[in-house]
Amino acid sequence: MKSLILALLAVLLLTGCQESPTGRNRLALVPENVLADMAQDSFEQMKQQNPVISEPAINRRVQCITRELIKAAEAQYPGAPLPESWQVAVFDNPAPNAFALPGGQIGVHSGLLRLAENEAQLATVIGHEIAHVMAGHGNERLTQQMGVEAVMMVVGLFAESEIAEDKIQQALGIGAQLGITLPFSRAHEEEADLMGLKIMARAGFDPGQSVKLWQNMAQASGSQPMEFLSTHPNHDSRIESLKNHMSTANQLFGQAQPTNCGA
Repeated sequence: MKSLILALLAVLLLTGCQESPTGRNRLALVPENVLADMAQDSFEQMKQQNPVISEPAINRRVQCITRELIKAAEAQYPGAPLPESWQVAVFDNPAPNAFALPGGQIGVHSGLLRLAENEAQLATVIGHEIAHVMAGHGNERLTQQMGVEAVMMVVGLFAESEIAEDKIQQALGIGAQLGITLPFSRAHEEEADLMGLKIMARAGFDPGQSVKLWQNMAQASGSQPMEFLSTHPNHDSRIESLKNHMSTANQLFGQAQPTNCGA
């Protein structure tokens, strides 16, 4: 039994290794059609359980920004897999946030529309979320969760007693949270930030506004948990990283046709 489990884990690790659009090695084992179905079901539930803004002007603006970003994403990362179609909904939610699901579903909160001072700042967040989908971060995170649970099960089989097993499981649980899950989530966020920066610039949105957006976010969110214990980079780290990659983004922006989606 132990040998069979170890063999299965080895096969999964070998067959699931892939590269993200930036060349980072990643492990994604969940079939894309399964993720897409899960995402669609979740999105429909969200729309049923949360108020959706139907005002035409707001939806046209968000749809326009998203459409231009998707075109730019396809041009900037031509080899990256993308959903065949995208769905966008604006939720009446005061939190300045947005999200994207693996099946191509994008949700934008009304709070983000109030926080973003212009289209480029809104494009910063939507481009970041599109990058999450392109890089397969949802699949990777789910794979991590499955992998941690599988390793803990294997260790449990090798434990000499129930007491030893409990202690090992507890130690692995803490180690997995601090050593695997959280840092890897930060890696996803950093990758999405830098991919999103290039995407927005290529779409004709001023990449310099990404820094201003995160400065606004910092003011709105107040104190943050220590970066070591957070799934996201802190605002200062995020802003510094964006500034370090601004030269390349400005070159892309200089070659693009400025986008104006109207008020």
